[in-house]
Amino acid sequence: MVTLLDTLNRPRPRHPEKAHRPDQEVLRKPDWIRVRAPVSRGYQETREIVKSHGLVTVCEEAGCPNIGECWDKKHATFMIMGEICTRACAFCNVATGIPTPLDPNEPDSVAKAVAKMGLSHVVITSVDRDDLADGGAQHFADVIHAIRAAAPGTTIEILTPDFLRKDGALEVVVAAKPDVFNHNLETVPSNYLTVRPGARYFHSIRLLQRVKEIDPSIFTKSGIMVGLGEERNEVLQLMDDLRTAGVDFMTIGQYLQPSKKHHPVKKFVTPDEFKSYETIAYTKGFLVVASSPLTRSSHHAGDDFAKLRAAREAQLKKSM
Repeated sequence: MVTLLDTLNRPRPRHPEKAHRPDQEVLRKPDWIRVRAPVSRGYQETREIVKSHGLVTVCEEAGCPNIGECWDKKHATFMIMGEICTRACAFCNVATGIPTPLDPNEPDSVAKAVAKMGLSHVVITSVDRDDLADGGAQHFADVIHAIRAAAPGTTIEILTPDFLRKDGALEVVVAAKPDVFNHNLETVPSNYLTVRPGARYFHSIRLLQRVKEIDPSIFTKSGIMVGLGEERNEVLQLMDDLRTAGVDFMTIGQYLQPSKKHHPVKKFVTPDEFKSYETIAYTKGFLVVASSPLTRSSHHAGDDFAKLRAAREAQLKKSM
């Protein structure tokens, strides 16, 4: 009797670069971090629209805990340029590997989905594409232009990679005039070597500052996760760095460990601590702050955009 082993069609591991890492303890989530499984009709309808247009959402790829709530309200964050990232951040659940070529039809597909869902505000993000000469900047611009054509009343928020060593890339994206330019710092600088080794903290700060220099009318936004081993004073210093760069909006949320191979949760930050961070951030001058255990970059993005505009208008009136 001969047993044949299929070595060709085995599923590729989602995180091959993390396979050699020792298992990390996964802490039990406190009551304030629990969410219900998505089962609503609105969730199913959004899922069908996303799938029928062949789109990828960061809601699914990153395992966002708010997917049930957001998709029920027809909110979704579209992830362009494929579902495979060229980087291997220790916190991230997006697959790492060699990406596929860009889909030239993707801008139109995203725009059609946005129009069909009747979105008043849409968030567009992407994987890191270090393999592309411009890091995917032109593709971002093409998606923005396509949405403007198909859904002119929709405001557009983008959540971009850092375009590290991609000269001229940022200028291409800013020229497309998104309403909100978001780039997440993710964590404090002392964690970068272990949590975000492919990125550079001060490059990200400079990226956000440069957006304001090119086009001051664009709102800028950045977010971090806590519970990764950061110190409170480091978070406060990071707030100062963002304000020095002119960032308008900051988000702070609890890091949740996707698997035993990912960076461990060092601490579950309490709701009271999140509220304290929010209070301090407002005193430092941010127009809008979202700080809670389940806060994510695009959670309540449409409502928060309305708050941003109102806060800017109030600020302008006060300065008159």
